[in-house]
Amino acid sequence: MTALVLCQSLAAPVVAEEGPPFAPGLLAAEILPGWQEPDGGRIAALRIVLAPGWKTYWRVPGDVGVPPQFDFAASSNVAALQVIWPAPEVFEAEETRTVGYHDRLVLPLQIVPRDPAAPVPLSARLDFGICDEVCVPVSVALTRDLSGPGAEDPEIAAALAAVPRPVPGLARCTVTPIRDGMRVAARIALPQAAGETALFELRSRPMWVSEPEIDRQGAALLASVDFVPEDARPFDLDPADLRITVVSHGDAVEIDGCPPL
Repeated sequence: MTALVLCQSLAAPVVAEEGPPFAPGLLAAEILPGWQEPDGGRIAALRIVLAPGWKTYWRVPGDVGVPPQFDFAASSNVAALQVIWPAPEVFEAEETRTVGYHDRLVLPLQIVPRDPAAPVPLSARLDFGICDEVCVPVSVALTRDLSGPGAEDPEIAAALAAVPRPVPGLARCTVTPIRDGMRVAARIALPQAAGETALFELRSRPMWVSEPEIDRQGAALLASVDFVPEDARPFDLDPADLRITVVSHGDAVEIDGCPPL
């Protein structure tokens, strides 16, 4: 059994309320206060620091990974909040593939306060997996009051700069039902790049996605995946709801929507 599969078999998470001590492999977790933008919105971030060699997962972690879950419901003075994901890495180990980050992760938060003149008491409940030789599910509760103008944080700025570039209109897809879900085959107009792979997700309906099958046809990247919902049945998959992130060595692009071929 691989370490990644073992991660799924653990029943109870290690819980760290507010601060240390954390789970094995997790050195720190905190909210970075960030700054207030001219329109009254705020940029903050979640910061997770792992021991050397440890990894954590992207929002779509791969077919054996554990998807992270974040809950900000206990926050006050928040009209809207978006988690912004830097481009992930793809990890290969013992015929398994997962998607995520090693050693450190900074996730910027774009916050729209209800009252921009008032502080934002931010509360975050994080449930995520971390892996090295073994895998550990972790639950962390964090709080921080965000107030004042703040100042630009270089860690947050670097994470924002690492977000995949939006490039609409590069993909065309066919969607067909299979026994336990739906298969999506995409033709993506991108030049070949070292280490390229395509990561698929549905923006409005998170679910299990198979490892992509990747091929090349000249200037087109061909990729196909299976989406399998909890009831393991075909469903109405809207191609406009697809999001495809193409990751290669040193680059990442994001494609929203995938009209028919």
